[in-house]
Amino acid sequence: MTTPLLAVAGLQVSYGGIRAVKGIDLEVREGELVALIGANGAGKTSTLKAITGTLPCAGGDVSYRGESIRSAGPHALVARGLAMVPEGRGVFARMTITENLLMGAYTRRDAAGVREDLERMFETFPRLKERATQLAGTLSGGEQQMLAMARALMSRPKLLLLDEPSMGLSPIMVDKVFEVVRSVSAQGTTILLVEQNARLALEAAARAYVMESGLVTMTGEARALLGDARVRAAYLGEGAGG
Repeated sequence: MTTPLLAVAGLQVSYGGIRAVKGIDLEVREGELVALIGANGAGKTSTLKAITGTLPCAGGDVSYRGESIRSAGPHALVARGLAMVPEGRGVFARMTITENLLMGAYTRRDAAGVREDLERMFETFPRLKERATQLAGTLSGGEQQMLAMARALMSRPKLLLLDEPSMGLSPIMVDKVFEVVRSVSAQGTTILLVEQNARLALEAAARAYVMESGLVTMTGEARALLGDARVRAAYLGEGAGG
């Protein structure tokens, strides 16, 4: 069996005296769209931050393309093809949309390719093209989410990590964001999606992990989890746990 693109083994994350992640295993294979779902505070974001080096690992290891990245910094990981769209989007508010997108390509040296990708982002996200010279801070939340995703894609990532892309968005914008997630996946980008909207995440993903209180409690094909009574009760608002 081929080596997973991303492998997390026995990962532990602690901060402020709290054990946020208590020794989890997960893997993402090349070309997959894998979802990590769970309630707020389950440890999902802490897992992503440990993978990207913005939170230290208290135990366990993270491997990317067969090599440990536990001690690698976020900037080095972007250059190696790992990009993250953080919760809260993190756009550069005082820069234009175009400037934000070009910041996403700061590790690249292929000027012609960057120009091509800029046009491709404008085709994928027509709203951004209409507002190319507008300051990012003046965009709506949904438009900022699209910009954050497009900026990450400008680095041509092999693995894209998405942290709560639907948070705080209108239903129409949520649908649009997930349409883009599925499209990016279909074009071959490997995705690890952290998302509180369990239904949308499981409908988009091939496989999924369920996190509760810092532990992975369930894993399997997304379609099977979508039909699981425990998942439906806890995360889809059905049954006693809704």
